[in-house]
Amino acid sequence: MGGRRVSAAERLLTGTLDGGPSERDLVAAAGGVVSELGAPGRLRELVDELAGGEGDTERLARLSYRHVLGFDKLLLVDAGGRHMLRVHLWHAGAGGTGREDIHNHRSALASHIVRGRLCMELYEAAGDGDAGAGRSFGATRYEESLAEGSADWLLTPAGPARLRLSHTGRYAAGSTYALPAHTLHRAWCDTREPTVTLFLETGAERRRHTDVFTAAEPHAGAVPKQPLDVAGYLAALRGLAELLSSP
Repeated sequence: MGGRRVSAAERLLTGTLDGGPSERDLVAAAGGVVSELGAPGRLRELVDELAGGEGDTERLARLSYRHVLGFDKLLLVDAGGRHMLRVHLWHAGAGGTGREDIHNHRSALASHIVRGRLCMELYEAAGDGDAGAGRSFGATRYEESLAEGSADWLLTPAGPARLRLSHTGRYAAGSTYALPAHTLHRAWCDTREPTVTLFLETGAERRRHTDVFTAAEPHAGAVPKQPLDVAGYLAALRGLAELLSSP
């Protein structure tokens, strides 16, 4: 059972996002929810409560991990699997594999930049006329799914593709963006300062796989995902709370 702030966040998520709204309405509502929950004072209180052991700490830790791109994905609220609220913490100077691949998600998403800055690019499938005009590039498409019996990502080659860049944005602290599940994008931190985002995946309907596109070398068939233990999860939350309290 969560504490008062955890329960309030769950009520906001379910009360606003349950009920089967259209994807367009769901995306708009998700953006409003993460903006509200991502207000620095409110988020800090939620993180403090979780760092004190409120909530199902073992489950939250098991679904939290260090991403291969060098940022922490810390699960804060799991509202019945329909709404997963996480903090993404990009550490200053953290090692990683570079910018993430172009991808989409299993459900609609929204992200609020609490501290720092993110860049994001949107992509779409290229038309026949884009290649000759130099507006598209070739990529390899993969279908990404979760392995049964483990937390690893499975990447299944799905053939060649052509994409084109449709939008580039830079999001400073206080900004929010929200995207439908199928939207192709990639995001990265372009500042040396730590960046904190509140990230929500929402919706009762989940796609069976996501689409991943890379123009670089082929991917391995499986990418391991190492969950945090309880001690590591609580330590990460305490560090996050200190960061949110600093100027």
